[in-house]
Amino acid sequence: MTRLPVAVRGLMTALAMLLAASAPAVGSTPEAGAPEDFVALRSVDPTIIQEMRYFTPHNFVGEPIDGYEQPICILTRPAAEALHQAQLKLRPQGYTLKVYDCYRPQRAVDHFVRWAEDLDDQTMKGEFYPDVDKTRLFEDGYIAEKSGHSRGSTMDLTIVKLPAKPTRPYVPGEPLVSCYAPQSERFPDNSVDMGTGYDCFDTLSHTLDPRIQGEQRANRLLLKGTLETLGFVNLAEEWWHFTFKPELYPDTYFDFPVSASSLTPAS
Repeated sequence: MTRLPVAVRGLMTALAMLLAASAPAVGSTPEAGAPEDFVALRSVDPTIIQEMRYFTPHNFVGEPIDGYEQPICILTRPAAEALHQAQLKLRPQGYTLKVYDCYRPQRAVDHFVRWAEDLDDQTMKGEFYPDVDKTRLFEDGYIAEKSGHSRGSTMDLTIVKLPAKPTRPYVPGEPLVSCYAPQSERFPDNSVDMGTGYDCFDTLSHTLDPRIQGEQRANRLLLKGTLETLGFVNLAEEWWHFTFKPELYPDTYFDFPVSASSLTPAS
């Protein structure tokens, strides 16, 4: 066997260490663009309303979130096509779907983690987590270092009565109202009454919380029942959170930006 000179072996070892240090962690994909089987929801169903909250400051952080370069919903194609089928079921009943969030890059999740660790930042507490101490956000499961949204088949959504009224823009600094206040007092989202607003950090957001009854419970069950017949699975702690199964990428957490430029031209 030919033995390499010491200097050459040292150079190769240093190069190998450099490559290892710069390689992405297993399970994450910090790419500039999406795989070909990711699509813009609008290209599959342009009738579904998109109110992409993390592109705006109206969220629990109080500022636009890293990675949201455009207010568009991106999903794996099977998830988008299944949402289209759900929309076809709801529209004859006088409703439309509205998505708040779809694919979420890992850099956005990292933004959430940094915010949760900054205990002094309580800017949006009055609306999104009025009764939850910020020190408990990780322990209680409201914030995590990984999100199913980053795999591309999970979305946050609601139902809007047709004809859909516009939702007024949120004005940063405006008085905040608790996310579980009566609908007439909460931020005027055009959604049907689900008992809480979107991203409400409270046990009242649990889909089948027994305190949610009447029309609010019926609205939750309409959303849940419609989606579950098409292969979606609800997260029991969040009435708005659904994942289409089986996932195309059950073990991969992507990090390309939420932008039309991340998609292939055919998308």
